[in-house]
Amino acid sequence: MALSLLRLKPNPPSSLLPLQSHTSIKSVARMSTSSKSSKFSHLPRASSGPLVCPFEGRDALQSCQFNKGSAFTEEERKTFKLHGLLPPNIQTLEEQVQRAYEQYSSRDNDLAKNTFMASMKAQNEVLYYKLIDTHLKEMLSIIYTPTEGDAIQNYSRLFRKPEGCFLNIRDQDRIEECLSNFSRGEEVDYIVVSDGEEILGIGDQGVGAILISVAKLALTTLCAGIHPSRQLPVVLDCGTDNESLLTDELYLGLRQSRVRGEEYDQFVEKFVETARKRFPRAYIHFEDFGLHNAKRILDKFKSRIPCFNDDIQGTGCVTLAALLSGFHVGGIELEDARVVVFGSGSAGTGIAEQLADTIATETHKPKEEASKQIWCLDKPGLLVKSLGDQLTPAQVPFARDDKEWPDADSRDLLSVVKKVKPHALIGTSTKPNSFTEDVIREMAKHVEKPIIFPLSNPTRLHEAQPEDINRWTDGRALIATGSPFPPVDRNGGKYEIAECNNSTCFPGIGLGAVLSRTRTLSNKMLVSAVKALAARSPALQDPNGPLLPDVRDVRELSVDIAKAIIKTAVKEGHAEEEGIPTNEDELEEWIRAQMWEPVYRPLVKPQKQ
Repeated sequence: MALSLLRLKPNPPSSLLPLQSHTSIKSVARMSTSSKSSKFSHLPRASSGPLVCPFEGRDALQSCQFNKGSAFTEEERKTFKLHGLLPPNIQTLEEQVQRAYEQYSSRDNDLAKNTFMASMKAQNEVLYYKLIDTHLKEMLSIIYTPTEGDAIQNYSRLFRKPEGCFLNIRDQDRIEECLSNFSRGEEVDYIVVSDGEEILGIGDQGVGAILISVAKLALTTLCAGIHPSRQLPVVLDCGTDNESLLTDELYLGLRQSRVRGEEYDQFVEKFVETARKRFPRAYIHFEDFGLHNAKRILDKFKSRIPCFNDDIQGTGCVTLAALLSGFHVGGIELEDARVVVFGSGSAGTGIAEQLADTIATETHKPKEEASKQIWCLDKPGLLVKSLGDQLTPAQVPFARDDKEWPDADSRDLLSVVKKVKPHALIGTSTKPNSFTEDVIREMAKHVEKPIIFPLSNPTRLHEAQPEDINRWTDGRALIATGSPFPPVDRNGGKYEIAECNNSTCFPGIGLGAVLSRTRTLSNKMLVSAVKALAARSPALQDPNGPLLPDVRDVRELSVDIAKAIIKTAVKEGHAEEEGIPTNEDELEEWIRAQMWEPVYRPLVKPQKQ
């Protein structure tokens, strides 16, 4: 049930209170940095104390991991033979950030800013992450969606320096050799891999998908402190069906149609097996695979290895957290909730799957019964069993019996809303303006606080504008979107629109999985992540507050989510890491001690053998 699910009360305990401001978050972050205890300084991911640098001279300046540019201290300049290679004035990281931001701001368009940031990352990763952290709200859209989509589309034309691992389906015998070119043994914690078929709403981008893997890993570092030196971005180049790429003489990927079927499956299988062999601690994050492969691949591997699909599970988790907050504000019990999902691709079915899992887990209903509380629509209208082979594997569990819906003409969105009287309407259709005034007003007839989430990206594809939803429901709707929107006027005040940003969720899940060294990522672990995120909802304190916390709070959110993941992994017997603290405060300290932060650590030479 909704209330017991989150243990929500009118006045939740302080541990569940939403973070109040950017200032408070920054103060918490400073405290966490300064208080990183020596108790855990021996851990391999501990991010305080001196850093051993094996390079000197020009080599030190060319290593993005160790380069400090003008911030090398006088002692470091002497130790690492840097005199004459740098201007004499020694600067702070904050001064470097100021200069870098001025350079960034001088770029005349978003793609140029994206390219500038990519160049900075290749030179000095601490400065790169510190600059973004300082201007997070402004820069998130530059380093990720929507601007990263433009960079991916232009990958072969903007190409300067390779980043990540390029595997191609015509050279499968070299997968182990290719992976061995990167960190060895247990030094890789987090792998993001894409085959490039469905990138950020722009479709098949072939080898350019390496940039989505790079961008996702940058977010795991920014949002959850995953060490950038312990990551690996990968692209599985299977060819492309994008004609503009195939006819582009500068295209860098395999110039052939996309390979499918048995050969494709063998390629994915071989990659996963080899990656786990080379990097036995690695957590594998599948990103932007095609509709007919995404869930099938996830289902194939999720019981064998710790893995995750952000399009399915990440979208599902963050949307479900917003839903749970909405149910709480609206007084809706989870066991009674009725939800319509409009758009049943990877995102829509991922949301439906997560919701069904949560209903089943928390109400003890069979999952099949829980799924009956969800109505999914796609291009044919309401999904029904008679669609047969037209249904994807992910859609099948949510197809309704034709006897319930005998009239094919009554399976459109408005007809479904009239019959179902849903508490929540979720849009993942990329069909702009599909949540019409008739649909929204019909929904509002039957629900006091209708929960309406137009989530399609980019904003031009949103199913409805928040200001229209607000007006059509007389200011009663609880709204969340897939992109940032300004507040709407409501009852003489401002109603903040929550953004269902996966970045508030998937990095913390990955952090928990990495630190616990879980064997698998279970449904209960994902439910625990959802509950941790929902518990930070500002709407718990103020019904007029947004349903989700702000992305600026993401480092603290990631700690909460990682803690929930780790505790559940231990409880279920999935955690393989030794020495995980059982005390709540000590567990949090243990997590924070292993979160990388963009600060310059003192550099020291390796000890002579």
